[in-house]
Amino acid sequence: MEENITRIGVSLPKNLLDEFDLIIKTRGYSSRSEAIRDAIRNYIMEYKWLEKEEGEIVGVVYMIYDHTVKGVSDAIIDLQHEFLNIIITTMHIHLSKDYCLEIILVKGEMKDVKNLVDKAMAVKGVMNVKLVTAIKG
Repeated sequence: MEENITRIGVSLPKNLLDEFDLIIKTRGYSSRSEAIRDAIRNYIMEYKWLEKEEGEIVGVVYMIYDHTVKGVSDAIIDLQHEFLNIIITTMHIHLSKDYCLEIILVKGEMKDVKNLVDKAMAVKGVMNVKLVTAIKG
């Protein structure tokens, strides 16, 4: 049992909470709190792993964004031009009328890849950015 439990309040859109509740039920969590603690632990572990990783890597950056947000497409293209030294190729997929998926294959120093990911997350209209490393070079 965790010590010094602190209660917090979180506001979520109903559709996100509904999806989360479905996952909680499917995975057999005893409560939302247990599932949220597990999700936060996983997020922290992934963040710490990325922070420790260094050297040359090969990986894939997945980016989901709302292309109806003014300037988001141009910002993503500008970002790709800024990181030409580590981007091998990209693929653009239309997920729906409003949402797109950008898949970016990267090879280079982890610090440069992290910089790309951090800048991508800061673009208004980008909803999700995920880095998956395939191998260390």
